Amino acid sequence: MDQFLQFLITGITVGSIYALVALGFTIIYNASDVVNFAQGEFVMIGAMTAIYLSGKGMPLILSAVTAVAVTVVIGMLLEKLAIEKARNATVVTTIIITIGASILLRGAALLLWGKDYYGLEAFSGEEPIHIGTATILPQNLWVIGGTAIAVLCVKFFFDRTMLGKAILACSFNKRAASLVGINVRMMLLIAYGLSAGLGACAGILIAPITFMSYQSGVMLGLKGFCAAILGGMGNSTGAVAGGLLLGILEALGAGFISSGYKDAISFFIILLVLFFRPSGLFGKAGTERV
Repeated sequence: MDQFLQFLITGITVGSIYALVALGFTIIYNASDVVNFAQGEFVMIGAMTAIYLSGKGMPLILSAVTAVAVTVVIGMLLEKLAIEKARNATVVTTIIITIGASILLRGAALLLWGKDYYGLEAFSGEEPIHIGTATILPQNLWVIGGTAIAVLCVKFFFDRTMLGKAILACSFNKRAASLVGINVRMMLLIAYGLSAGLGACAGILIAPITFMSYQSGVMLGLKGFCAAILGGMGNSTGAVAGGLLLGILEALGAGFISSGYKDAISFFIILLVLFFRPSGLFGKAGTERV
């Protein structure tokens, strides 16, 4: 039982990061119908920027805020310089553009920080908290709590603010939104910035737990995409639930079967979902908006 609890804690921690990355995928997909495969690089850039600034003597909180701001700007530049220019392109073309952006950002990170792995100091110490024979690090609580706060803030933004509702309007019908005076291009720009900011937050939260490098965003991006598919692409609540579920199943599989199959377990689950419920666990099957 204690072993199960330990794996469960690990799964919720990892799943929280997947949930944030998946939420970033969902925001951009809803706003522009684009699957942004550079989302993992936003996670990496946020973490690496915070680590670099912290290493230069900047206070941790200021390093984190600056890293998020830098990543938001990069996300907006991606939309302005690449996605907007190809707004009439096919879905496959836009996916290729985001993959190219991912490679570009990864190459830039390699030039800036090299191939080494870096870590960030824990937010509030590393003394483990004991729950029976299981232990949880304070940083795990930061990850879980930070994810919960970010999800609630995003929900409040879309449900209670005019700007959030304007982005939602664009996701339903861009032409109609434009006709009622909403600046669709600006909304898309904000959506990309918000998605990049969420990715940066995920990277900063997880950096004290796992070492980061220029290529760390690849797997995190793929896992976040899997979580978004698992929950139902375009469903924000499903993205969060999918991330948590994927993290827990992955941790339990790695603990009770083999850690060597950790990544394979995640992708096997996604294959099952795509075969038997392509719309995702929380998506609406067989519906079409006309």
